[in-house]
Amino acid sequence: MKILLIEDDQRTAAFIIKGLKQEGYTPEHAADGVDGLFRAATEDYDLLIIDIMLPQLDGLSVIAELRRKKITTPIIVLSARSSVEDRITGLQQGGDDYLVKPFAFSELLARIQALIRRTHAIAEPTTLAVGDLRIDLLGHKVFRGQDRIDIQPLEYALLEYLMRHAGRVVSKTMIMEHVWEYNFDPQTNIVETRICRLRDKIDRPYSTQLIHTVRGFGYVLEERHPHHQNG
Repeated sequence: MKILLIEDDQRTAAFIIKGLKQEGYTPEHAADGVDGLFRAATEDYDLLIIDIMLPQLDGLSVIAELRRKKITTPIIVLSARSSVEDRITGLQQGGDDYLVKPFAFSELLARIQALIRRTHAIAEPTTLAVGDLRIDLLGHKVFRGQDRIDIQPLEYALLEYLMRHAGRVVSKTMIMEHVWEYNFDPQTNIVETRICRLRDKIDRPYSTQLIHTVRGFGYVLEERHPHHQNG
């Protein structure tokens, strides 16, 4: 999946590009509206992410021009402006979705997946399961066997991220960039604290532990056979 990001803020761009690469997308970056419009009009992309405040040509003008040229590539509009009027303008010009800065990468990723699904009519799974742990993605509900587990929204986002990467080790940095805002101090212990709370709810009351610490690397969510139970 090829995605073009048109964004002049280098820090935001680096954060988005890195996240997209980790998720297996092929991102490209344009730092101003003129370059972005040229690329979006002359190359094939699966999705465009366009910031409103751009040098040389603003994002709304880029979108309007693309739609005038009958280019139907789905567009997510990024903006620091959160007013209803701004959102309506962005959508009226031809944007398909609108995201207000600052945002967590996980939210952008969810919007990307939803737009690509809508465009390509791909059936996305409505549940994820590892062992007897499962989450209902539509209802945001978590179950372990027959038990319904009550968890906070951030814990749910963390669990969903771990389950989508089941069997793969994810680092603290990856978790912070995907589940939280991207500007956390890497020394903070926020990830450890949330993992601990998540374990209290989905692991401790049960015989099989699913969240494992991989020392020096991060965490992995997987079902292990009894002789591996030491994480």
